[in-house]
Amino acid sequence: MAKQAVVIGLGRFGISLAQELYHLGFDVLGIDKSEQVVKDLEGQLTTVVQGDSTSESVLRDLGIASYDLAIVSIGGDIEASILTTLLVKGLGIPQVVARSNNPLHARALEHSGADKVINPEQDAGVRLAHALFNPDVQDYLSVTSTFGISRFHPPERLTGMTLEEVGLSGTRDRYGIIVLAIRRGREPILLPAKDEIIAKGDILFVAGRDDMLDKVRRGEPPTSHPSVAPREGAATRSP
Repeated sequence: MAKQAVVIGLGRFGISLAQELYHLGFDVLGIDKSEQVVKDLEGQLTTVVQGDSTSESVLRDLGIASYDLAIVSIGGDIEASILTTLLVKGLGIPQVVARSNNPLHARALEHSGADKVINPEQDAGVRLAHALFNPDVQDYLSVTSTFGISRFHPPERLTGMTLEEVGLSGTRDRYGIIVLAIRRGREPILLPAKDEIIAKGDILFVAGRDDMLDKVRRGEPPTSHPSVAPREGAATRSP
């Protein structure tokens, strides 16, 4: 049985999200206050309705209490966003995701019961900044401000070299970057060996410091060995 998701607020972000969930096999109910938006989306989701999401009776009549997932993607009306989040969570939906515009809005959504709060503009800005910093990074997931997981397209000069020759064979290597997987054709190579040769068209999924990945791209040696902090309580050895 397909999972059911309700997306409330069908602006550009909400429409994109609702359509992608629909393509992934969800039964998607889209709700927006605009009659024109609802007309434009007819046939593109399982169901699209015009309605006031700040009315508990409207939400009950639509039967959203039986849904698995609710995404409150209202962007412009913060009051409606918070009240809608409070109502859908109160109806017992297991997972409620809400879109925020700023940190204060995010805190209000968390207090209203949102299980997860997202800021699409901020997330997109982070990814763009890292892509501009390192043009060979196609996507980026931040772990800390200087460390993340990247989808990395190796420069052509690295083709034919092994991961060890490049300096990407483990945390104690030259750059302290771990290659988690290589996408080559249809099948990924998970945790590739250090003697794996980089082929033309490979996409590397790597975890490491941003500045070190940039040095790999530029062909620069690390200025110092990237330190890896020991786990808390772990024993350390003297050099």
